[in-house]
Parts: sequence; structure tokens; C-alpha cells
Amino acid sequence: MTLPRLTRRHLRRLRDLWRSAGWPYQDTLELELLAWGLLERLTSVNPAHRPDTLRLTEAGIRCLAHGLASNRQALDAHEALVQRTADHLAQCGRITWTGLSLHAKGEAGAWALCKPDVFSIRSTSAEALLEPSVHEIKVSRADLLGDLKQADKRARYLDAGGQCWYVLGCNARGEPIADPSEIPPQCGVMIDTPAQLSIARPAPRQAARPLAFHIWMALARARPREPGEPARTRALGEPSPEQAVAPTG
Repeated sequence: MTLPRLTRRHLRRLRDLWRSAGWPYQDTLELELLAWGLLERLTSVNPAHRPDTLRLTEAGIRCLAHGLASNRQALDAHEALVQRTADHLAQCGRITWTGLSLHAKGEAGAWALCKPDVFSIRSTSAEALLEPSVHEIKVSRADLLGDLKQADKRARYLDAGGQCWYVLGCNARGEPIADPSEIPPQCGVMIDTPAQLSIARPAPRQAARPLAFHIWMALARARPREPGEPARTRALGEPSPEQAVAPTG
């Protein structure tokens, strides 16, 4: 039978079962994987002491391996665009950081971590001209659409950076993964074209404000990125202690 496109939740469940002893969840997600032949049930010889378990079939193993390879390819494309964006900003006279974890306020005013792909300030000695900004990199339309639903996350970016930009990659046909009109108006939009990063819509200008002390401390503890240096992101792990500085008071 032709298998439907597996979602991240399907792949995560296959990965979890591959790593575990195969204890069943008995939910609809598991039912679909069983019906598609990606899982099989193993009948227990002693049901009173150990229930039936699950394991991946050969088809399930192939699907999981393909999904992991696709995720790795998307991550590589993401890292490449992070690096290109940071280099572009450096050429524009900005100091850039990647892999930061910053504390910022969301829509309700609650403090929470935000992890901008690229954070930058202008190279200037005048605090009023720093213009801090966050650039969020998106190379997958599914990832972008999921991110756009998180208004609180966007509010934290705006609180930490003042300006928030979405940098959009292109699909296999060379088309941007989204139209600028799909991006909230409080954010700017850049498009990754073969020739250069082009501004599709500028980010609204914000009133000049001092950079918060806890942001300064986070920047001081994390070395700025040098032009051409590989991006230091922490997408696969937790922020290091020296990068996550919580505000007090």
C-alpha cells in the first residue's frame, strides 16, 4: 500500500520505540503506524507479568532512517543560511552572535528564554544607534508555519531585539517558502536568492531604547562571531550556562 507522508509526530514515535523496550502507547498515532505496517506487535509469553510489546518492521526502519536523513539535510541548509545571514550583517557593519540564549518578556510580560538564530547590533559607540535585531532563519515551510503560530515567541524576539526579521529560504523549485504577506507586519522579511539576501519588506523602525543589562551580560559572555566563521547554534542541545543569563529583580 502507498504510505501517507509521515509527520514529525510519527517519526518521533518510531524513534522513541526504536530506542525503548517497545512499550505500547495504544493511541491513534500508534494505530496508524501499525496499520501502515511500520510497527508490529510481539505477543508476550507471560501477559500477566509483561504485556505485548511493539517493534519496528523493516519498512519502519527504512522510514525512520529516511526521516532522519531528511532532518539532517534540513538542519544543514538551516546552518548554511544562518552563516550567510550573519556574514551579510557583518558586511553591513553589524556585530553578530549565533547560538545565544536570552531572557525576554513575552506577550503577557512573563520572562522566558528565546534563542534567536542570529542576534546583532550596529558597530557604534552611541547606544541610541545600536539598533539590536533578531533574524530568524527558516528553510522549511512547515517549520515556518509552526513558528508563525507562536505569537509569544515572536513577542520575546521583539523584546530582546527591538526588530525581528524572518529570513526565508527557497524550495526545490527555487521559490521562496512563503510570501512576505504571510509574515506578521511587525516583522521584516528577507529572501535568500542565489545572488544575495534581498529585503522583501523592511522591519518597522522601533524607538531607540537602551539595551537591557542582562542582554549586555549575555553578549559579553558569548564571543561575537567572526565573518566566515561557522555558525554556533545550539539547536540540538541546551544552552550553555554562560549564554543563559537570567535577569534579576
